Amino acid sequence: MWLFARDPVRDFPFELSPEPPEGSPPGPWALHRGRKKATGSPVSIFVYDVKPGAEELTQVAKAAFKRLKTLRHPNILAYIDGLETDKCLHIVTEAVTPLGVYLKARAEAGGLKELELSWGLHQIVKALSFLVNDCSLIHNNVCMAAVFVDRAGEWKLGGLDYMYSAQGNGGGPPSKGIPELEQYDPPELADSSGRAVREKWSADMWRLGCLIWEVFNGPLPRAAALRNPGKIPKSLVPHYCELVGANPKVRPNPARFLQNCRAPGGFMNNRFVETNLFLEEIQIKEPAEKQKFFQELSKSLDSFPEDFCRHKVLPQLLTAFEFGNAGAVVLTPLFKVGKFLSAEEYQQKIIPVVVKMFSSTDRAMRIRLLQQMEQFIQYLDEPTVNTQIFPHVVHGFLDTNPAIREQTVKSMLLLAPKLNEANLNVELMKHFARLQAKDDQGPIRCNTTVCLGKIGSYLSASTRHRVLTSAFSRATKDPFAPSRVAGVLGFAATHNLYSMNDCAHKILPVLCGLTVDPEKSVRDQAFKAIRSFLSKLESVSEDPTQLAEVEKDVHAASSPGVGGAAASWAGWAVTGVSSLTSKLIRAHPTAAPAEASVPQRPTPEGLPAPAPTPVPATPTSSAHWETQEEDKDTAEDSSAADRWDDEDWGSLEEAESVLAQQDDWSSGGQTSRAGKPRPDSWGDDNWEGLEMESRQAKAELARKKREERRREMEAKRAEKKAAKGPMKLGTRKLD
Repeated sequence: MWLFARDPVRDFPFELSPEPPEGSPPGPWALHRGRKKATGSPVSIFVYDVKPGAEELTQVAKAAFKRLKTLRHPNILAYIDGLETDKCLHIVTEAVTPLGVYLKARAEAGGLKELELSWGLHQIVKALSFLVNDCSLIHNNVCMAAVFVDRAGEWKLGGLDYMYSAQGNGGGPPSKGIPELEQYDPPELADSSGRAVREKWSADMWRLGCLIWEVFNGPLPRAAALRNPGKIPKSLVPHYCELVGANPKVRPNPARFLQNCRAPGGFMNNRFVETNLFLEEIQIKEPAEKQKFFQELSKSLDSFPEDFCRHKVLPQLLTAFEFGNAGAVVLTPLFKVGKFLSAEEYQQKIIPVVVKMFSSTDRAMRIRLLQQMEQFIQYLDEPTVNTQIFPHVVHGFLDTNPAIREQTVKSMLLLAPKLNEANLNVELMKHFARLQAKDDQGPIRCNTTVCLGKIGSYLSASTRHRVLTSAFSRATKDPFAPSRVAGVLGFAATHNLYSMNDCAHKILPVLCGLTVDPEKSVRDQAFKAIRSFLSKLESVSEDPTQLAEVEKDVHAASSPGVGGAAASWAGWAVTGVSSLTSKLIRAHPTAAPAEASVPQRPTPEGLPAPAPTPVPATPTSSAHWETQEEDKDTAEDSSAADRWDDEDWGSLEEAESVLAQQDDWSSGGQTSRAGKPRPDSWGDDNWEGLEMESRQAKAELARKKREERRREMEAKRAEKKAAKGPMKLGTRKLD
């Protein structure tokens, strides 16, 4: 029976990349890129091939293998796996790039910022402090070739080939025999007399000075060049000079060097280093400290390196949300970092967290998600929106906090294109019906009308026919003036979705009634809309063959293309124009229509100029009823009529009066044979009772009425008592 020996290299769970070695450092090792066979995750593999007659070099490689395997520190190259045979040595580490190669690549891309260099040097000095002060080990090889950079831009100390014990029990420093490495040795090592008094860290701190010089000035030509700091920052020069001083006794301990550089005004005293130090200790920080850190983090992310944000900040943000109960404070930095990710990475890392956040009952979390939805909506697919997000979002329509109800309404403009038939045409319309008819906040009723006008093109043809005319007609009867303006503009924005009969018999009578409205802004918009609808009817009357062309969208299926024009007809009402909606409005600029010689009314002061009436032979576009000046932001900002209010987002203005009308869109409710409202029953002219009032809601309404009646009675009693005058309490005088 034959026995075959297994090849350990072939069975090794990692494989080398076919690409040639990248920037291998001087010494016995060749650095290769590699990957794990099982997962394909990238790694770096240091390879040493055993050669006959090189026993001393082999011992150096084996010593490095042992040291790297046993030393664990965040700033030392991380050991993953290894292979030791008679023919070769393999050391597998995290995926890294030699510092020299990294600096060269970054120099071609614009160079490294001082912030990055300060943190990189901080990490190397911290690794040296760990070796000298905690392990009593002398690195003996600190130089550019011994430093590596991972994908997050973190600097790692490697090159442990010539390390030895500072206690002297393992013999003296091993011989290098490589001129490229020996040039970094301090001058006192050349003194064979041994009279120089030095500390155990003196030699490594000299080599650290050489490393600092090379980082800022390039390769070190000779030791004499160290006398000229060159491009080393002024804040670092005094500390650098201590490192390369001729007297080894005065060279500082690595820990003291860090302390000096972290002093106020020091090279390593900056926001980037402070952020990294906090992230390293975030697991032991108090919740209040974490909250404050994440609140301030987003301000600094713009100045931080992209790789650092992706590979170091993002994992910490995800961990803080998943396990640290960080809450809503992580949202702003999370979405800011998300801009650096590819679409695939965003789907894998951000979207699962976002979906989970929507199920949260934390109001701060919910409102921030709604406010920042534009940053992640493009990464959400329709099944996720309809099954995992929309069911949670609709709870915002019923929230007792007006700001959440308002923000929920505004979010529908982003969600509507991704909603299915049932959610868009049934569920959403029920909530819009209740909000427009019964919400006690005028701005919310107004914004509901605005949103309906913008998403009208996404509705099915049957829903548009049942809903739009009745909904906008209902808005024109609202006691809150901006709601009436929104109703008029809603008709204008969706003009192409109405038949000529509807324009003549349903829309124009409603608009004509607004020509005597108490508010001039309502009257002006009504006259503009009337002229536009009349010109449309006149053009069809002059040329009946145009009827099919004018009504082509009336029975068409939902068309996102139409929504682009409708999206610019008005900004969000009452509470001011936010960054979110202003972006959405400006995202769909409409071309200016051809002007016709039709007499126009003079433009009222403070209002946008009325849209020009088109030539009768040309169908009217929705741009004719847009509030003017989408292209002139300064004029739009100065127009009080366009903004309707100067308050910021979330500062809701009280309605002039509460609607004392029923919950359906129309003035009269259609009832079923049983005498109860039918939410799913639609009239030809009315958008009726979309949502049945629950028993609890009715009971609550009755309770409020009883409470109000009781207060009125108590007030009347108090008035009667006051009318009778003060009661006499005897002859004693009261103070």
